[in-house]
Amino acid sequence: MANVILGLLLIRQMSLYDLVKGFESGVSLFYSASTGSIKRALDTLLTRGLVEVASVEPGARGRKVYRPTDAGRTEFQAWMRSDLTGSDLEAAVLSRLYFLGLLPAEERAPALRRIITRVEAHLSTLTTIKTQADSSTVPEELRDVATHQLATLDYGISSDRFTLEWFREHLRRLEASTATED
Repeated sequence: MANVILGLLLIRQMSLYDLVKGFESGVSLFYSASTGSIKRALDTLLTRGLVEVASVEPGARGRKVYRPTDAGRTEFQAWMRSDLTGSDLEAAVLSRLYFLGLLPAEERAPALRRIITRVEAHLSTLTTIKTQADSSTVPEELRDVATHQLATLDYGISSDRFTLEWFREHLRRLEASTATED
């Protein structure tokens, strides 16, 4: 979540309220977070020196507006350039895609290739599990349960195949558009 907050703050300076609205209006497509979890992540970013208070509005509430520091920009860029990790594949790939425009143009295709590599690895894992499941014997009393568990696995495989093809096509379009610019 910290990198998502940094990405939002790189787009524009925001208050906690603005960040919550930013999550609700766009980020929630791939990442859900409560106001409390956003506040905790923002406080951690402040403590680590990755964001700072840009201004405090006058008044009883003293609304704080935050911006990334140079260290925060560096942290965000390193995250965007890193290999994808974590168990939530969809959040990992979509968060990178959402902020891809914040990378220099020449780094976008390599970032998409890292996403493709991660999706390929996940698909390979699911395919291996499917092969093992298909060769297993299921007791009669668990066949109905197994049927739906295998359907869930099939859904994951289909989803990964779609995701993989979508990102490959997006990479092709990106490379074609940069080739015509040269």
